[in-house]
Amino acid sequence: MMCKKFMSIVLLMAVLSLSGCFSGQVPIESFVRENTNLALIQKIAVLPFEGSGRAPRIRELAMTQLLANNIFDVVDKGVVDMLLKQEAITAAAPLDIFTLRRLGESLDVSAVMLGSVEDDVNARGSASFPEITMTLRIVECETGQVLWQASGMGSGYSVADRLFGMAPKDRFQVTMDLLYDLMATMQ
Repeated sequence: MMCKKFMSIVLLMAVLSLSGCFSGQVPIESFVRENTNLALIQKIAVLPFEGSGRAPRIRELAMTQLLANNIFDVVDKGVVDMLLKQEAITAAAPLDIFTLRRLGESLDVSAVMLGSVEDDVNARGSASFPEITMTLRIVECETGQVLWQASGMGSGYSVADRLFGMAPKDRFQVTMDLLYDLMATMQ
């Protein structure tokens, strides 16, 4: 009898895992420009992200992920922010090709990373959990072309967590998982 219950639980977990309901992750959509080799980019500047109040913190986490995973060398945030202030460029302002070229020359980078973040807390039944939607893109400074872009949503909600009474992932865990998944599409 105990073995039957155990097998039922294992079977349920396998079905939930295969159906995509086991975790709160949504598939990542990504784009890499044809004939683009991102490995040729040595150094980038990560510009301020648009979006929720957590966007500045998520920008820093993205910079850390880029450096930790040895994807690109990254210009210091303070240097980037000072130049943006001198140029009177705000996070929400669109960048024209002339501004991109100036930024690239001044920061000695061939590309910049831009991003947007939406951060929310949702509830299902009695449980609340974080949901984060993020889009990251790398734009070449010389041409203004998007070389890479990825979008996705991470959620702290999990059917398995609910079934077994476990706490949902917190915002930090969801953010780090989503950043990792987005950046994995570069390679």
